Amino acid sequence: MRLKKSIPNIVTLANLYCGFLSIGFAASGEYNNAAILILIGMMLDSMDGRLARMLKAESKMGQELDSLADIVTFGIAPSFLIYYTYFFQFDLLGFAVAGLFPLFGAYRLARFNVSASTSSSGNYFTGVPITAAGGILALLTLFGNVIPEIVTTVIFTALCFLMVSRIKIPSLKEIPLPKYGTIVTLFLGALLIVIYTGSYTNFPYLIYIATPLYIAYLAYRFVKLKKEKAQRNKE
Repeated sequence: MRLKKSIPNIVTLANLYCGFLSIGFAASGEYNNAAILILIGMMLDSMDGRLARMLKAESKMGQELDSLADIVTFGIAPSFLIYYTYFFQFDLLGFAVAGLFPLFGAYRLARFNVSASTSSSGNYFTGVPITAAGGILALLTLFGNVIPEIVTTVIFTALCFLMVSRIKIPSLKEIPLPKYGTIVTLFLGALLIVIYTGSYTNFPYLIYIATPLYIAYLAYRFVKLKKEKAQRNKE
């Protein structure tokens, strides 16, 4: 039973580990690998909260652990990736600018954690979630060969300010399938086909494990929700 209750935290720690590995790949010059690991982290991040509710294993520790994982995988890892792929040419200034992203992200996470405990509204987010912002940076670097550097710089700057803005972003928590993970899984599934055809090489083997497992998780959620709906209709 204790192992069952620990499953959501294990998934969160796996998310954090993806962030750590992404930083290592970026430092080694394997930028596609680094970006893919951030996207895998998005899949895991979309699962842990729902698993906690499904297994009735929600806890304050799990919430805090999730925030710590998010700042590494979607704050620090994307900032290193953006530095090594774009901002390195500006030397120390580029390093300093890249470092702003996790600062804005950390502030956004802290504000969210405080407001979540004092507000009952779950219909919207205030500011762009760090998960989405980090995922966008990962995608930008993944397709860096076709996206002009000025576009990436503008989007990077905009995301920093959008995370701490007061703009209301609709929440997708009530949608039965995970909000970010579904899109990311479809993207990774398409990417597997590209890899198979030989267009890309040397992607981390985790992609071959994470994508099928996540698709299986989505299928389970879909079947479970369909059964619950049929049960409610009978009643």
